[in-house]
Amino acid sequence: MDIKIKSIHFDAAEKLETFIEKKVSKLEQFYDGILMADIVLKVIKPETAKNKDVSIRLKIKSGDCYAEKVCDSFEEGIDMAVDALEKQLLKFKEKSREK
Repeated sequence: MDIKIKSIHFDAAEKLETFIEKKVSKLEQFYDGILMADIVLKVIKPETAKNKDVSIRLKIKSGDCYAEKVCDSFEEGIDMAVDALEKQLLKFKEKSREK
């Protein structure tokens, strides 16, 4: 799986990028047809609570999965978005098995 990380209005630290790659690569155990992961990190209005916007788009063989979360930290947002994508991938896998 190809993982692309784009940070808007700030520079992502190496530690954050490593954390993201580790979390997102775990999604492959739920569905093996993931081609690419597009992650966009954005800071919304600095100095406010819940100002970190995380969006993840997974390109899979026959469609896309998408999750967007706004949290206090990017790590928390990544965790929540990955959980949402796990559920989407499991549903997608079940639907493809039924066909």
